[in-house]
Amino acid sequence: MKPPYLTPEALQSFITAALQEDIGPGDYSSLAAIPDGKKGQARLLVKERGILAGVELATHIFQAVDPELRVELLKKDGDEVQSGDLGLLVSGPSGSILSAERLVLNCMQRMSAIATKTHRLTQLISHTKARLMDTRKTTPNFRLMEKWAVLIGGGVNHRFALYDMIMLKDNHIDFAGGIRPAIERTKNYLDDHQLNLKIEVETRNLEEVDQVLAVGGVDFIMLDNMDPDTMKEAVKRINGRMGTEASGGITESNLVEVAECGVDYISMGALTHSVSSLDISLKAF
Repeated sequence: MKPPYLTPEALQSFITAALQEDIGPGDYSSLAAIPDGKKGQARLLVKERGILAGVELATHIFQAVDPELRVELLKKDGDEVQSGDLGLLVSGPSGSILSAERLVLNCMQRMSAIATKTHRLTQLISHTKARLMDTRKTTPNFRLMEKWAVLIGGGVNHRFALYDMIMLKDNHIDFAGGIRPAIERTKNYLDDHQLNLKIEVETRNLEEVDQVLAVGGVDFIMLDNMDPDTMKEAVKRINGRMGTEASGGITESNLVEVAECGVDYISMGALTHSVSSLDISLKAF
């Protein structure tokens, strides 16, 4: 499964920039040490249990480095893997395999870590209606891949960037002079500029929830840093009129309790900003 914003053009742009960063004018180690015309094979070895992600991306990277490289997929994105499993085999010019190696591993190790964490946390709340969702707390220039990994792990993508959804957070509301003027100005702006964007408003207490409900016309209410009792009451007052998102201070230890409050979504920045890469290597054979 791929996010809609991961277009062929966006994918190619990422790979081109990443290869330019890593290879630059040339992979001189491989050019110097590997004889011209030398062919070889390598296998992607998984060294840790988890959810594999980035397999499809790896095939695009190998092809971008050298169209002569041939990839045989042994696992697919979203597969559960354990230490000793092989993800893919790649064959062709040896120097090209080595030039692609680090970018493939960097992407797959981080994407697999994100997918693994998302999958584990999603399983914890599978008995509720809540869906686990990512945030914009991502690595600069790697957001496409990190959000892709969240989907592979069974999570849901929140807005991709500042331009595809309106989110009125506490600072917006404070600068605008309150919830009502913030929402009303937003609606006028969208009408004036003919923009069809969903609107979400952050609330910090029940009084702010009531203010959003009184104004109306928004799609989601964020319940920020609320204790379980307050969150349950907020969900009761909203009563399905708008989608609900729990956010702020949510960890693996309190995730289930939050989900059981009846919210529709739970956003966690930790899905993307606090993961340890899955141990994966590429070995010649």
